[in-house]
Amino acid sequence: MAADDLIELKFRLLDGTDIGPNKYDLSTTVESLKENILNIWPAGKEISPKTINDLKLINAGRVLENNRTLAESRVPVGELPESVITMHLVVRPTTTDKNNEKKLVKAPKTNRCSCTIL
Repeated sequence: MAADDLIELKFRLLDGTDIGPNKYDLSTTVESLKENILNIWPAGKEISPKTINDLKLINAGRVLENNRTLAESRVPVGELPESVITMHLVVRPTTTDKNNEKKLVKAPKTNRCSCTIL
């Protein structure tokens, strides 16, 4: 593996902390990158992803697709040779119970009194 085939990445979490930096091969898929992130997820975080579908990777304003490689997902604008690229990592909130959502939607609306001063 040549040095040109490696890219150094770190992942910025919503609370401002980082995971990494680590070096990855450009042929690495975003899906396997997310699996690696799950394995090295810092302990003690308030929100922890359960699956790779709970993670969203963003690079230069673009959400990266799981089936693409880092080489295909790369946005070279602003990258400097030998530099660390920071990607934003968003943990999607866990989905709520669909039955509870339906109950809330079907709940009767109460009439409210309001006053208007003219």
